[in-house]
Amino acid sequence: MSALSLGEKINKHRVEKKLSLDKLAALAEVSKSYLWELENPRTGKKPLKPSAEVLAKIAAALAVTTDYLLDEKATADTEVLQEAFFRKFNQLEPEDQEKFKQMLELWNKKK
Repeated sequence: MSALSLGEKINKHRVEKKLSLDKLAALAEVSKSYLWELENPRTGKKPLKPSAEVLAKIAAALAVTTDYLLDEKATADTEVLQEAFFRKFNQLEPEDQEKFKQMLELWNKKK
C-alpha cells in the first residue's frame, strides 16, 4: 500500500464511514470548505495544517488517532483503531462507561 497524505486519509475514512463533508465538518466543528481543502490540496499551494485541536476532533469523528493521520506511512491497523476506541471510551461519563461494561458482559455471556 502506498503512503497516504493527511487529506487522503481523511477522505478515505470519511467515505468508509459514509459521512458527508457536511457531517464530518459538523462533528469536527470546522467549515465544510476547510475540510474540503484538507482533502483536496491544490497543486502549487501550501497545504493546510490543522491545529492539534481540529486534528483531534477529526480523528475522533473518524475513530482513528491523530498520530495515524499525521504519519503518511502509518496504516489503520488494529492497534490504531483500538487506541482510538479506548480514547473515546475514556471520554465517556463514568456512568456511561459502566453501562458499556455491563452491555459487554451480557454480550460475552451469550457466546
